[in-house]
Amino acid sequence: MSTSTTTATTFAVPATASTAQDTLALIGRVLIALLFVPAGFGKLTGFAGVVGYIGSVGLPLPQLGAVIAIVVELGVGLMFLVGYKTRIAAIVLALFTVAASIFFHNYWALPADKAMVNQLMFFKNIAVAGGLLAFAAFGAGRFSIDKR
Repeated sequence: MSTSTTTATTFAVPATASTAQDTLALIGRVLIALLFVPAGFGKLTGFAGVVGYIGSVGLPLPQLGAVIAIVVELGVGLMFLVGYKTRIAAIVLALFTVAASIFFHNYWALPADKAMVNQLMFFKNIAVAGGLLAFAAFGAGRFSIDKR
């Protein structure tokens, strides 16, 4: 057997690996979507409270901000869940998550008694954005509308 044949045989990927990867991608999308879809629905049903909260941190146009949050969390979150335009949805969700972290979990500007929890939330969100960027890089997997 030649070296190239041995190398090709050694690194052959079994057919089940693809199914396992696609299954893990589906599970990953479901778990990540659990952060966004219920939050978006909650913002939709509690719109006035969301507007008030956005306004309380000093952001301009809190009603528009609430609408954007609902569209991203609920609409784009559902796109991500079903694997439709997953790469774009993942990038939008990642950017939204980083922006929300900066404005709503700015632990560096909070008193010590509130800083620790917000620091944990900030870095949890940054990690979620990292997971979303992996979906942007590698796609949704075969069990998706994108079928990648």
